[in-house]
Amino acid sequence: MSMPLLGQSPPNEAHSQHNLNAIGEILNRKTSVAQIMSKTVEGLNHAYELRDSSPEDLIFDLFKMPNKEEASISKLIKVLKSFGLRESDPRLRHMMDRMKSFEDEDDDARNFLLSRDKFKECIHPSMQLISQALRNHLIIPSWGEFCGQVKAIFEECSHIKDGNVATYIPQLARQNPDIWGLSICSIDGQRVSFGDSKVPFCVQSVSKAFNYAIVSSDLGADFVHSYVGHEPSGRLFNEICLDANGKPHNPLINAGAIIVTSLIRNHLTMADRFDFVLNEYRKLAGGEHVGFNNATFLSERDTADRNYALSYYMKENKCFPPGTQGLREELDLYFQLCSLETNCDTAAVMAATLANGGVCPLTDELCIHPRPCRDVLSLMYSCGMYDFSGKFAFQVGLPAKSGVSGVMIVVVPNLMGIALFSPPLDKLGNSTRGVAFCQKLIEAFNFHNYDSLLHADSKKHDPRRRIGNRDTEIVVSLLFAAKYGDFDVVRRMYLQGINLEMADYDGRTALHVAAAEGHMHLVKFFVNVAKVNHQPRDRWGRTPLDDARAFHHEDCVRFLLKHHARGHKISIPTDVPASENGAEMNSQADESSGEDELTSSTGMMLINDDDMKEKAFPYLITGQWQWKLNHLPLPPIRSLGPEISAACNGNRRVLPSIKLQRLSEADENGA
Repeated sequence: MSMPLLGQSPPNEAHSQHNLNAIGEILNRKTSVAQIMSKTVEGLNHAYELRDSSPEDLIFDLFKMPNKEEASISKLIKVLKSFGLRESDPRLRHMMDRMKSFEDEDDDARNFLLSRDKFKECIHPSMQLISQALRNHLIIPSWGEFCGQVKAIFEECSHIKDGNVATYIPQLARQNPDIWGLSICSIDGQRVSFGDSKVPFCVQSVSKAFNYAIVSSDLGADFVHSYVGHEPSGRLFNEICLDANGKPHNPLINAGAIIVTSLIRNHLTMADRFDFVLNEYRKLAGGEHVGFNNATFLSERDTADRNYALSYYMKENKCFPPGTQGLREELDLYFQLCSLETNCDTAAVMAATLANGGVCPLTDELCIHPRPCRDVLSLMYSCGMYDFSGKFAFQVGLPAKSGVSGVMIVVVPNLMGIALFSPPLDKLGNSTRGVAFCQKLIEAFNFHNYDSLLHADSKKHDPRRRIGNRDTEIVVSLLFAAKYGDFDVVRRMYLQGINLEMADYDGRTALHVAAAEGHMHLVKFFVNVAKVNHQPRDRWGRTPLDDARAFHHEDCVRFLLKHHARGHKISIPTDVPASENGAEMNSQADESSGEDELTSSTGMMLINDDDMKEKAFPYLITGQWQWKLNHLPLPPIRSLGPEISAACNGNRRVLPSIKLQRLSEADENGA
């Protein structure tokens, strides 16, 4: 059986046991699900080689009912759900539409049983996503286990009762403080929600981040930052002040957000400007719910004295761009955007769009250009949590933005977006449960911006890691370190408790590679310090000593021979008469030469198999103890010369108490 190449997982390692159990329950094939999934994954991975069938046929066979030429489309949907995909996913819309049309045409289809042709026709438009899911190539492979860990943190935070609901407008003051919702969306569209994830809320200050990203994509980041700065202000979010250049400090405080709003398509009418932003929000959300709360807008406008004062101050300092409409109109648009209404499910998709470089994970549509997406995440990291931004960056290390309604979005770049909603706020205006959840999340997962450092806490979970990949990555790192003589990497892996005897698909260990490359310092470290097996055999039966000899690294050869000799000491059995013993013979290698210096003597000698094969110890037997050869506890299996036999003892040969005499070179040649 051929072994997988480094960097690839064997087919049966594509899914975790948790995944296989879930799929087995759906398919009702608990005993054979691993084999079935392995076969399906292997076929989908090599779909281009299929001749008599198609990828759609493989999936039909996976969900085929016993003794029927029909497959269950409902079971396919359940399996996709177990990977985090929802029926409402726009990428599955064509499949769901075809399924409903078949239901209207056929009674059997109402039971979600389809013939081969109909099943293939149904899944064909969504094959790319279905194949990606069944091969477990989504960004979080062990989705069920990840959701279980997140749920435990969510439930732990539900007991937090600290904080107070915002009261500056009636609509916020009337919010239920017990509301607690969470939604997560990965960059592959895997989604999970807990608690009150569908309860609507106004985005409030979270809109500032998206408005900045939209305007920067529309006009260019350099143009936007000619009117607003980049720096944290170090002041309250609604402070009446400007930076040293006479501009608002950044786009995420009130002053900067008002200027950014004034840049939104300011040549259009107010209605068209609002529609433009609303449509952009819906693109970011993949078509999920984004609405408008007029009551909140009216209340915001009625309590806007501070923002009016701030706007007039900026107008006096000529902060607004040319063509700006009246301050009342600009502030109305600003309040309208703060009053956009959504829920955790939608906000998580919007955050995932930022995590995915501006591409919506549900539609694959580019909503935010790459540089503005990078810039808004940078600003969220440094300025997104009001006066708690620095501590949040220190403790959590992720871009985030909070709003006074109790909403928070958190972005894990290249992985997921998280939306949290809990109205009670701390003294700095952030959701108490939301902040606590993020802090506990970072304790469990390596999401902090600097958890990727070389010596980071290895106890944290990485949900991106695939089954079987860790050992593969370790072997690759270890063998490359051995190849290039990188002692620091090898020592670090040893101190971390990593097994330095791990081998690649050819059975070659780091000691093989170090010996072949002639890295004497690594060979000594592996043998003397790490105490690895000094005689591992690869698939061709070669040992590190063989490799050192083949590449003429004499220092490594001498060291390995010396180590062989240390382990093969000669001892005198107690039943040998003292008069016959002679001096006790010890085959330890001479420290200078690395070779055994043996002369005529008596004793019991342990000789390595390789030494026997190489005829490194050619001896003649003399004396009265030759009869012991015929009375060994193990049968003789090899002869060395006409008079020497040996018995097996592991991978060594036992020569009993006999008198050994080193052959002369002439005798050796004659033998």
